Amino acid sequence: MLPLCFGEATKFAQALLDERKEYVADVRFGVATSTGDAEGDIVEECAIAFARTDLDEALKGFLGTIRQLPPRYSALKHKGRNYYEYARAGIEIPRVEREVRIDAIDVVDWAPPLAVLRIGCSKGTYIRTLAEDIGRAVGSCAHIAGLRRTAVGELTLAQAITLAELEASEYSECDALLLSPETLVMALLPLEASVETVIALTHGRPVLAGDTAPGRYRCRSAGRFAGTVEVDCGGLIRPLRMLRPPVTPAEAS
Repeated sequence: MLPLCFGEATKFAQALLDERKEYVADVRFGVATSTGDAEGDIVEECAIAFARTDLDEALKGFLGTIRQLPPRYSALKHKGRNYYEYARAGIEIPRVEREVRIDAIDVVDWAPPLAVLRIGCSKGTYIRTLAEDIGRAVGSCAHIAGLRRTAVGELTLAQAITLAELEASEYSECDALLLSPETLVMALLPLEASVETVIALTHGRPVLAGDTAPGRYRCRSAGRFAGTVEVDCGGLIRPLRMLRPPVTPAEAS
């Protein structure tokens, strides 16, 4: 699944990058590749001498916050160049482990040498690296034979359409397929505001927050999403990302 943002929704695209992701991964045990996926060259072959119970037990060790060494073939940068550029040139560069979070990891199917895993994780998680680490944890080796992203934050496959369905749609029908930009920030609590308040915020002017607790909110007015705001400790609402044009008094009446 690949979420696409258009127009005003691009203002809130960062929320997608920060959101939790969910994947369904086909992990092929017994074979390691140069890239960690099926496109790489085979670099090692290992025995598969573990049972499903061993796999279940090993997966428990990956739950929570773990450290990962990013793969050689990745888009991370070192001295202005992508890791994969160095890897293709046969140049080894220093790679630093990073903390990621694995919220859930479950075996959907087990038919040796293939395991289908459903994985919920934080941004920045490399599923290829996770598969390789799981392979070592069960005394074997592994790579990703197939990978499907099934959710990004609150966006799921149930809300998505296929590329074929999009191509078959009339141009005039495409707008009806788009979700509201508010969908991207549903994790934030709503804050109802007057039309006048929204206009002030849209022009960059802070507004008194009343008794609203400090924090970030999705601002709504006259039944419409207006943008994201932050209430500071000084009791002011400050704009973060506001939609344009704002809701007007005429529209509210």
